[in-house]
Amino acid sequence: MTQNPFDQLSKQFLEELLSPVGTVQRTLEVPGEPKFVDIWFTPNAEATAPDLGLLSRIAETACLLEPFRNPPTRSEVRTCLLKLFWVQEDFRRKNQQENRSIKEDDLPRLWILATSVSKPLLQDCGATLKADWMPGVYFLPEIFKAAIIAIDELPVTRETLELRVLGRGETQKQAIAEIRAMPTDDPQRNQILRILANWKVTIELSEVSDVDAREELMTFSQAFLEWEQATEQRGVQQGIQQGVQEGKAKLVIALLNARLGTVEPPIASQIQRLSSTQLDTLAIELLNFTTLTNLERWLVQRE
Repeated sequence: MTQNPFDQLSKQFLEELLSPVGTVQRTLEVPGEPKFVDIWFTPNAEATAPDLGLLSRIAETACLLEPFRNPPTRSEVRTCLLKLFWVQEDFRRKNQQENRSIKEDDLPRLWILATSVSKPLLQDCGATLKADWMPGVYFLPEIFKAAIIAIDELPVTRETLELRVLGRGETQKQAIAEIRAMPTDDPQRNQILRILANWKVTIELSEVSDVDAREELMTFSQAFLEWEQATEQRGVQQGIQQGVQEGKAKLVIALLNARLGTVEPPIASQIQRLSSTQLDTLAIELLNFTTLTNLERWLVQRE
């Protein structure tokens, strides 16, 4: 298994995005081989999640995801195919043991996610484009059930955004710029910025020294600042809301003390836990209370 921090972080990125729509297992050990699959994904037909564009289409079936920071070599492609064949055979055997028939389309697929791919390698693999798939997605002969995605060749569209984040150089910078330009209340934007913030910390801790790594750290740093500022703003807003909530609770308790007598601490604690809407309702309802028993009954009904 590679110890390259960028490879590890790409696995984390894919895991977080795909977890809502299926089961993700990192570094799945290949049966009978001292090798590991980077990402093993099994879709959940009942799950609903935001549209991840091209990544969602990939995740429609069980698959192996193998990200590469550098252009994969012929040997690395063969190793990925070897892992795929082992997983397919294990998948077929388990279904056979449970008396379940499977079709060719049910077999797991391999997706090699490469920042770039050499044309000679694609030719040697017999990889070709398909009319119903976008540029940059190269399919090996169907018997292999495998494809190589050249991330730097993907169209610059919203559909490819998540995968372009896994690119390098200008491809990645462009993707991160698009994410930062998304509406600040977009949950997917905030999720990706949070992951990029983790990337920044991890890269710093790994003390990488090559030029490309330092450039990517600068890109991540911009995303980190964006995420950090948004987090601080949410914190301030939450603080304001909490202050308003506490102020409402104190006012209601003061009104109750004036109308019914001293409200005991346990009852006061219950009131402080009420939602803002419930406090507004209680402020009106207390005008009808004549005893503390009326208040206690009202609180019981709200539990």
